[in-house]
Amino acid sequence: MRTRPNALLLLGFVIALAAAAPEGAPTGGRVNHVADGDSFVLEIAGGSEMRVRLGEIDAPERGQPFASRARSALAGLVEGKTVRLVPQDVDRYDRLVARVYVGDVDVSAELVSRGLVWVYAKYAKDEHLFALELEARAARRGLWSLPESERVPPWRWRHAESREGAGDEPRAFTCGAKTYCREMTSCAEARFYLETCGLTRLDGDGDGKPCSGLCR
Repeated sequence: MRTRPNALLLLGFVIALAAAAPEGAPTGGRVNHVADGDSFVLEIAGGSEMRVRLGEIDAPERGQPFASRARSALAGLVEGKTVRLVPQDVDRYDRLVARVYVGDVDVSAELVSRGLVWVYAKYAKDEHLFALELEARAARRGLWSLPESERVPPWRWRHAESREGAGDEPRAFTCGAKTYCREMTSCAEARFYLETCGLTRLDGDGDGKPCSGLCR
């Protein structure tokens, strides 16, 4: 990943903090807020805040199945708790990318084991995560209980969304497979079900726009 100057300073600060910590002491801070299934805001020394992205995994995006469950699970694991960080990188949003631990719990591994996130194949190096994902898939845990057509990795979903936003042809959808806003993966899909399939329940307020959470 390309890093910017301020991002490099951020990463340098965390690494320096780790080096200065007594042997065996936790390095990190207290989690103030969980943003989604793979990121949160951390309070560090001096009361400053840092945005952290969990390393080697990718959680469902807003609008995808299990997005809210992944966020709730992460909140249950880390929110209000002191966590230890093992820095890996800084992403293009200036978030610290790190493996995160609460006591002996590896947060990335725990979420993968529960079937709530994907292993981010492009960046993952920990073979144990891939093994946990295979186990979750075999047991049909979490998102692996979904039909194959609805298991869209977040990185592919983001790419499809950006192409649709740029005016490319929308993905093919089929009437009859879904009936609720919570099942829609994008505004384009919600519009298809409203306008083509006649699923008027998606436009609860009658303004002509389906699923206000997706179509703003």
